[in-house]
Amino acid sequence: MARIVIVGAGVVGTALAYELLRDGHRVTVLEKNAKPAEGTSYANAGLIAPGHSFAWASPKAPKVLLKSLFQGGQALRFKPSADPALWSWMLKFLGQCTAGRAERNTLAKHALCLYSQSCLERVTEETGVPYHHIGKGLLYLYRKPESFAAGAAHMKLLKDDGQEMQFLTGAEAAAVDPALEASKDLIAGAVYCPTDGSGDARLFTRNLADHCAGHGVDFRYGTTVERIEVRDGAVAAVKTDQGEIETDAAIFCTGVLGMDLLKKHGLTLPVYPVKGYSMTVPLDIDSPAANRAPTVGGVDEDHLVAYARIGDRVRLTAVAEFSGYDRQYKDSDFDSMLSSAKSLFPGVGDFERAEKWAGLRPMTPTGLPFMAPTRTEGLYANVGHGHMGWTMACGSARLMADTIAGKPPALPMESFALPT
Repeated sequence: MARIVIVGAGVVGTALAYELLRDGHRVTVLEKNAKPAEGTSYANAGLIAPGHSFAWASPKAPKVLLKSLFQGGQALRFKPSADPALWSWMLKFLGQCTAGRAERNTLAKHALCLYSQSCLERVTEETGVPYHHIGKGLLYLYRKPESFAAGAAHMKLLKDDGQEMQFLTGAEAAAVDPALEASKDLIAGAVYCPTDGSGDARLFTRNLADHCAGHGVDFRYGTTVERIEVRDGAVAAVKTDQGEIETDAAIFCTGVLGMDLLKKHGLTLPVYPVKGYSMTVPLDIDSPAANRAPTVGGVDEDHLVAYARIGDRVRLTAVAEFSGYDRQYKDSDFDSMLSSAKSLFPGVGDFERAEKWAGLRPMTPTGLPFMAPTRTEGLYANVGHGHMGWTMACGSARLMADTIAGKPPALPMESFALPT
């Protein structure tokens, strides 16, 4: 049994705390916020989506980013700045935009997402943690015949890799989710992945944290990590603003705002913030309009707007914006998701009372997280899960726990290695 400190209580760090607890370790989790899941895990899309595991870096991405400089409404938005980290990251991203690298990264990402989904199911069975889970699959909707044809062809890579999927008409999509009945004529076609799902990442994280705390994990909120104390080449303690914690190992599960801590130990990782926007729309469950709320999550692919039912709310998310560390937003940033939701699910909720939010996804150029030991004995990184941290979290946790234990992980770890 080892003493292990985890830095970060988002969905990734909390899932890892559970796996390390399960393995018999003494676990402490340090979180600067007052609660778990206050960062990127707070209001993400909610989709558990191996069927959407494509790497963002693709041959089409450079054109989309360039177009975004001159034309609004793009799903990927690039806002140039003087930040050298942005340009360094972007050069690495563009280097991944070949057909061969996009395929390699997508298949590695898909393998992690499938494995992680199975781990999430196991964790749920072991703990009984509720999180508004819906396991009816996900619908990827296309409004134009040409985009449906292109999307279906694009999906072939995942289908050949074992992803279960069906190709549907608009009417067939409405049969899967009756909430689409009013808008089925707008849908030229849909890809249905029946094994995908959705759920509230924030609720899962907080309930799992409560479960872990009840079984001995020491969560310390409002605690800022200042540095890792290294003695004789190995981790010895974690220095915080609340004092020092002796430990045998430390694992960084932080978002983009925690990268400076790794830099102090000679590790500069290409993890850069990509801003996303979300709206959480309350439903009047006693109103007939609530019957028009989605019962199966999905993505409006022509607008790249994701949606999911989360209890008595609907979560809408959109946009990937390369604009630094700014989390501010304006009302117009939510126009695309409002337009998409109102056309697909007319009258579905009270948009005037929607909670608006912007978060920073910790993206790597490949779209794959870094999950590996560093050069310092006992110091590990488990970072960079990007826009699919919810889907990847439980699998990443098990892979890291096995790595720490010296057990063979279930997946090849070369794709998640630290840069040399």
